Amino acid sequence: MFDTLTDKLQAAFRRLGGRGTVTEKDLDEALREVRLALLEADVHFQVVRQFVQRVRERALGAQVHRSLTPAQQVIDIVHQELKELLGGSHPRLEVGRTHPAVVMLVGLKGSGKTTTAAKLALHLRRQGQRPLMVAADPYRVAASEQLQALGKQLGIPVLVPPDGLSARDLARQALEGGRKEGATVVLVDTFGCLRLDEEELGTLRQLRDALSPSEVLLVADAMTGQEAVRAAQSFHEALGLTGLVLTKLDGDARGGAALSVRAVTGVPVKFVGTGEKADALEPFYPDRFAGRILGMGDVLTLIERAKEQVTREEAEELAHRARRGEITLEDLLLQFQRVKKMGPIQQLLGMVPGFAAVKGQLPQEALDERYLKRAEAIIFSMTPEERRRPEIIDGSRRRRIARGSGTTPAEVNRLLEQYWQVRRLMQAMAKAQGRNVLSRWPKS
Repeated sequence: MFDTLTDKLQAAFRRLGGRGTVTEKDLDEALREVRLALLEADVHFQVVRQFVQRVRERALGAQVHRSLTPAQQVIDIVHQELKELLGGSHPRLEVGRTHPAVVMLVGLKGSGKTTTAAKLALHLRRQGQRPLMVAADPYRVAASEQLQALGKQLGIPVLVPPDGLSARDLARQALEGGRKEGATVVLVDTFGCLRLDEEELGTLRQLRDALSPSEVLLVADAMTGQEAVRAAQSFHEALGLTGLVLTKLDGDARGGAALSVRAVTGVPVKFVGTGEKADALEPFYPDRFAGRILGMGDVLTLIERAKEQVTREEAEELAHRARRGEITLEDLLLQFQRVKKMGPIQQLLGMVPGFAAVKGQLPQEALDERYLKRAEAIIFSMTPEERRRPEIIDGSRRRRIARGSGTTPAEVNRLLEQYWQVRRLMQAMAKAQGRNVLSRWPKS
């Protein structure tokens, strides 16, 4: 989502990079580019004005640190201000004060509330909670059926109260259902608003009063830009929001809502949706998000995603086998599948520090999601013996594998060349660093 904004900000900072000192005129020119980049990203104009003013004041009054160039000092200040703009510290979900705790999800029609309810339920279960989802949208056709299907898919219970209940009766059934299921958290998926008029907001207000929720979360579509900010203001005034969930941050919107909504409403962003899969929901960390926008990467989130796919024991075993030169194409296939589960390639690479600066120098194939699918098809078209001993693959075998995978012999050759390169690299790294390779792996 922030590719264009990142590119423009980096271009503005590059103009300062080669200078021994940064004058007030240089700073104003760079901040003019920053201002334009933020406005083009659909950030609220008042937020942009205040942000640029704070950066200018801090940059002019700052003492340049000995280890930083003047340009680096400006970038550091922009990073700190972006972090503050996005909320400063990581806001936690308050679900431990009552049993069961109630989380009420509200939003405009089509914002992704039902899918977000399922994602949040999965996230809470991984945190050790026992969630129950409640279908409280009697107006949208098949809304309860969708929630039930998601619940069945994830193995999370769903309560569907009968239509026509008053807010008080619905709340009573939700709480009783939570206690009966032994749930620690009840997630209430409410109806989507169309007009944001007093009738809709009044109905939601009655339900909030009856539920006494620990959290009232607004699910907002980041693709709608400033409309998401205006909706957040209306919901907050009517219901007293405790947090926001921004969906579709993996889309191609300009991203202004993500940067504006916290500053305009004062309500913290607690989660962001980064894809369509059930596990594509991330807790929101302002410092990490600011780092991504400025092209600094997000190593911590990358490590957390890797940890979900690979245990420490598996990493140790892979390192041992790499030292012995026993890495096979089956191992490569497994890594491809794990990478796909971690998220889109471009999104993962964007978390690598410095990637934004070299992105344009990489071949397009390296950023293409279809490459992993073709590579998987090629390996699946091999026999088990060929996967374990790729050195036996000759010309006739290459042609058979290409026919079976719908590719060409040249593509099969390219994959095999990449496999040998990866194998040699992993063996060299494992031998050089030994067990120290794993010393920084997160412990469970």
